[in-house]
Amino acid sequence: IQLHTGGMCHLDAEMTRQGLEGLDPQDVDLVVLENVGNLVCPAEFDTGAVKNAMILSVPEGDDKPLKYPLMFQVCDVVLISKIDVLPYFNFDMDKCREYIAMRNPNAKVIPICAKTGEGIAEWTDWLREQVKAWQA
Repeated sequence: IQLHTGGMCHLDAEMTRQGLEGLDPQDVDLVVLENVGNLVCPAEFDTGAVKNAMILSVPEGDDKPLKYPLMFQVCDVVLISKIDVLPYFNFDMDKCREYIAMRNPNAKVIPICAKTGEGIAEWTDWLREQVKAWQA
């Protein structure tokens, strides 16, 4: 489903509701919303999501939790992507985890790599657990 924001820098719960109207809830176990915008604006609005994930890529830098605290405060899980390029960037994984914990000590952090598959099983396991908990 493609939702149109009408030029706004974010999705909100009403847009999500409208997008889901055509779906039969009995046929859906999981809906993934990809919000639009930057690391500031989307975190300020409720999309209606039960859980929030955030993707931080290694090339973006390990300091993003310090620069954009709200985004990390509202996340349930942070995926650190492109870990295969760690040797080529000044990215300190331990520092990044520390910065995330400063903003949100309950956020799960999962380093992932689409190229090698590293971390993907942990990510999908986390998703399955969340769906199962929601359905209970």
